Amino acid sequence: MPLELLLALVAGGISGIAVLLHLTGRSRQRILGAGNARSAWLRHFPEDSVFKVLPAASGQAALVLTNGGPGLLWAFGADTVGRHLAAEQVRETATGLRFDFNDFAAPGLSLPLPERERQQWLALINTPAEAV
Repeated sequence: MPLELLLALVAGGISGIAVLLHLTGRSRQRILGAGNARSAWLRHFPEDSVFKVLPAASGQAALVLTNGGPGLLWAFGADTVGRHLAAEQVRETATGLRFDFNDFAAPGLSLPLPERERQQWLALINTPAEAV
């Protein structure tokens, strides 16, 4: 088979799959609520006991309070990413919070949050796990 034909078939196949995924709704950003954030967190960390889930007003992320301390779950396309948090990994910005992880796969995340929600999240992140 000529290389040009093979390249056209591969490019067409990949494009077709991308269009098919988009048309079936598989490319939509996941919106996090309390219920689906809890189940997504337990999928990432099945050994955790979840005490409380606070979804962001935007639905992009959720603060998860567990027996091991606070954690952050955020939407990454149609899937989610979860990380445990330490207070030193979080800093306030002009528009929300910045999370810096010591992780090659997820080095950091800037999350826009309204002032009231930002203060609530900061207070809960800085609260010891035993106090929750």
